[in-house]
Amino acid sequence: MQIISHRGWWLQPEEKNTMAAFERSFSRGYGTETDVRDLDGQLVISHDMPRSENKLALEPVLALAQKHKVPLALNIKSDGLAQALHNALSRYPGLEWFVFDMSVPDMRSHLTVGNTTYTRCSDVEQQPTYIERASGIWLDALDTPWLDATSITRVLSWGKPVCLVSPELHQRDPLHLWTELRALADTTRLTLCTDRPDQAKQHITGATK
Repeated sequence: MQIISHRGWWLQPEEKNTMAAFERSFSRGYGTETDVRDLDGQLVISHDMPRSENKLALEPVLALAQKHKVPLALNIKSDGLAQALHNALSRYPGLEWFVFDMSVPDMRSHLTVGNTTYTRCSDVEQQPTYIERASGIWLDALDTPWLDATSITRVLSWGKPVCLVSPELHQRDPLHLWTELRALADTTRLTLCTDRPDQAKQHITGATK
């Protein structure tokens, strides 16, 4: 199982989606999930509506991830970015990445241009959209903590890589699920997205580095 950080490895909330958080995450060997929007014709990192005075361009983050050879999960917050993202990512050969969380009509555009696209599966979306064309599955528990080793194994049986949302991203205690994940620690097609990468790794695998 692989572990990636959520909006970088941040120590204080204001560090989320900053270069400091990405550098900390990548230097420890963790890829990251981050949020992509557009501003003034440029792809930028931002969970909320971006402002020009504090924008962070996407491309320096792509370059840093390529340098450290870590994966990126790109949460698409704006429609209409499929071709621009395809063009930007094509400049970083060897970088491992996927896009997810776009609207359903926009997902079609990402699939059409050839972006590596994950579809959502959750307690709300039990029938994932475009499952036959998607490259993987973003697995979440939005309102109901329904995920355990059995349910995750069932989703893995669909034959696609799975990226799993850790419960603390929804302000729930992650320890029960992390304990369940010990049974799947050797599963190469499973990734955990977490706010606490070192803690998750130690709890699930016993590794401290």
